[in-house]
Amino acid sequence: MVPCMRVAEAITLSPDEHDMLGTWAKGRSVSLRLVQRVNIVRMAADGILNQDIAQRLGTSRPTVQLWRQRFLALRLAGLEKDAPRPGRLPKITQRKVRAVVEATLHTQPVGATHWSVRTMAAAQGVSRMAVQRIWRHHNLKPHLIKTFKLSRDKHVVEKLTDVIGLYLNPPDKSLVLCVDEKSQIQALDRTQPGLPIKKGRCGTMTHDYKRHGTTTLFAALSMLDGRVIGDCMPRHRHQEFIRFLNIIDTGTPVGMDLHLIVDNYGTHKHPRVKSWLKRHPRFHLHFIPTSSSWLNLVERWFRDITDKRIRRGVFKSVPDLIQAIHAYLNNHNQNPKAFVWSAPVERILEKIGKCKEVLGTLH
Repeated sequence: MVPCMRVAEAITLSPDEHDMLGTWAKGRSVSLRLVQRVNIVRMAADGILNQDIAQRLGTSRPTVQLWRQRFLALRLAGLEKDAPRPGRLPKITQRKVRAVVEATLHTQPVGATHWSVRTMAAAQGVSRMAVQRIWRHHNLKPHLIKTFKLSRDKHVVEKLTDVIGLYLNPPDKSLVLCVDEKSQIQALDRTQPGLPIKKGRCGTMTHDYKRHGTTTLFAALSMLDGRVIGDCMPRHRHQEFIRFLNIIDTGTPVGMDLHLIVDNYGTHKHPRVKSWLKRHPRFHLHFIPTSSSWLNLVERWFRDITDKRIRRGVFKSVPDLIQAIHAYLNNHNQNPKAFVWSAPVERILEKIGKCKEVLGTLH
C-alpha cells in the first residue's frame, strides 16, 4: 500500500496581496523576519512544497507551516506581527494569589501595622517578587496611607455653602481674600555646607541644623488675580492680626467690600478684632468649617512657598528668612496666577456622606 501523503492547503493571492508582498520583499526598511515570511507565502502560492521552501530559505519546515497557516487565517495582517507563543506556565496558583490578596486586605503581621513584600512572602511561602507582581496586578499598596479628617462642625453645610458661594459667584464690587497665618516658620541653618547638584548626583544637605528663631507669615490671597498681600510678624496674636487687617485695608481699593475667608482660630474671634471690624464695615469675615483647612485656598499657596523657598533654604538669622519670604512674595506678585475653585457644594457633601457611611460601618 502506498502511504497517504498530507498536502498543505493551497494559497491563492489577490492582486492587492500580490502587489503588497512584492513591495515588502523589495523594501529597504522592512525587517528580515518579515521578508522571510513574505518569501514563504510567495513560494507557497507558486505551489512549492514546504520542505523545498524550508531548504531554499534555510529555515525549518515547521516554521514554513506556521506562516502558511497564519497567512491563511489572517492574510497580510498575520505576517506583520509575531506569532503568539504559549509562554511559561505560572508557578503560583490562583488559590495562592487569592490567599495573598485576602491576607493583605484583612490581616496584619505579628508585631507590625502592615505587610511588606518580605513579610508577606515569608508568611505565604512565595518569593518577594511574586508578592510584588500580585500587589501590582491588584493595585494593592499596603506601605502607603492617606490621612483624612471629617469636620464635626454643626454648621458645616451652611459654612460650606457660604465659602464656596464666594468662590464660584463672588458679590459685585467686592474682593474675596483667603486669609491665614503660617506660624512658627523656623530660620534653620545647616551645621555643615552642602554639596551642589551635578551630573549623576543630587545636591546634599546635612540632616541636622541650627535654630535661629521663628517668624509668622500673615497672607491674604486674592481670588480675583492670585496676588498675595503678606507680611511677617514675630508673634501670632490678635494684635498682629489687627495689624495685618490694617495692611489689607490700605493695600486694597477703598470702594470695595472685602470678604475674608478665615479659619476658626481664636485670634480671629477676639473681642478686639470684632470691635475693629465694627469700625471697618467693608470687612466681612467668613469662617470655614472646623478641620477643613483644605477649603481655604491660601493653604495651597503656603504649600508653594514651603516647597520652593523655605524647606530647602539655609537661613542664618530671622531677618534672612523674612527677606527670603518677601522676595518670594514680590516675585510671585509680578506674575500671579489665580487659583480656580471648581467643585460645587453638592459634590463635596456627597463625598462627605459616603465617608460617614463607610466610617459608620467600621464602628
